[in-house]
Order: sequence, then structure tokens, then C-alpha cells
Amino acid sequence: MMHPDTEVRFINDVIGYGVVAKRFIPRGTITWVQDDLDRILTVNEVEKMHSNVQEQVEKYAFRNNKGQLVLCWDLAKYVNHSFNANCLSSAYDFEVAVRDIQPGEQLTDDYGYLNISEPFKAVDEGTGRDTVYPDDLLKYHQKWDRQLKEAFEDFEAVEQPLKQFVSSAVLEKIKTSLAKNEPLDSILNLYYAEK
Repeated sequence: MMHPDTEVRFINDVIGYGVVAKRFIPRGTITWVQDDLDRILTVNEVEKMHSNVQEQVEKYAFRNNKGQLVLCWDLAKYVNHSFNANCLSSAYDFEVAVRDIQPGEQLTDDYGYLNISEPFKAVDEGTGRDTVYPDDLLKYHQKWDRQLKEAFEDFEAVEQPLKQFVSSAVLEKIKTSLAKNEPLDSILNLYYAEK
């Protein structure tokens, strides 16, 4: 489920549509959480689908660390890629704003942690990267873990409208880690190693 202060807007002819903040979303805010309406598909299930449906799954789903395809039911499927993403997925089945997101700004992910199956060229944003690779999570997890660590410093202080969709066990684990200044689970836990 996407943060309630977001909406889909047309961005441009190259990118198409994207998810945009309707109001200010501070760093540390949960921006998306996997919920019961998100569809979890196995590769075998997708292979049995009509080719047109397979194309939609390939376009809008991401691969979790079990190799399953997660097809979001809501606006989340329109979150675009950026090498300078303002949201990052955590090891806890939710994403967090890693910096303040202003009204009218797009919410973006780095598709490098979504276990893509094939590399693809993306818009060059001057970050030194112009291609997303299936193994980007192995290369950049330490950088992303640092960004998440900083974002989680604000986790307890900001309004969290999506917190109700996160299990109490996960919330307690995060709260304990933060209180004891222990490391959070690494984003590397999201990696799926194809066999």
C-alpha cells in the first residue's frame, strides 16, 4: 500500500506516469508496505498466463528474495526508477523515504534492488550509473544500508500512516534495534540468487 499522500501523475513522454507526493513526506516515513492485496506469483504461474498478461507482470512486478514476483495492486506499480532514489526498500517488506520528499516530487526507487532479470539502460542522472544490473544489490547494498540507517533515525519521530500495516513483531524488532543502536537487517536480505 502506498502512502496516502501520493497520487499518480503524468511525468513526461519518456517516463510516462509516476507516483507524486501530494504533501510533504519527511525522511524516515514508510512510503510503501507490502499488504494482503499485493499478488505473489511464482514463475510457473506466470509462465502459464497469456503472453499479454506476462508482459504486464514483467513490466509492473518485482522479484522478492524467494524468486517470486510481487505484483502491487495499487499506485506502487507506477513508482519509477532513479539512481538517486528518494525511497529505499528495507528488509522488512516496506519502503522508507531516505530524504525529505517535497509536494509535487516523484517518489522513486532504485530498481537495482528489485532483482531484475535483465540489465536495462536508464536515464543518465549524472550519478556515474546509466544501466541497472541484476546484481546491483550485491554492489550497492552497503551504500543503501547507510541511507536506510540514517532514515530510520527519524522513524519513531515522524507520522507513520502505514505503520498499521506492518506486523507488531517487525515493529518491535526495529524499535529494539534502534534503542540499542544495533544494526538493522541489511537490504542485502532482499537479494535473490537465481539458480
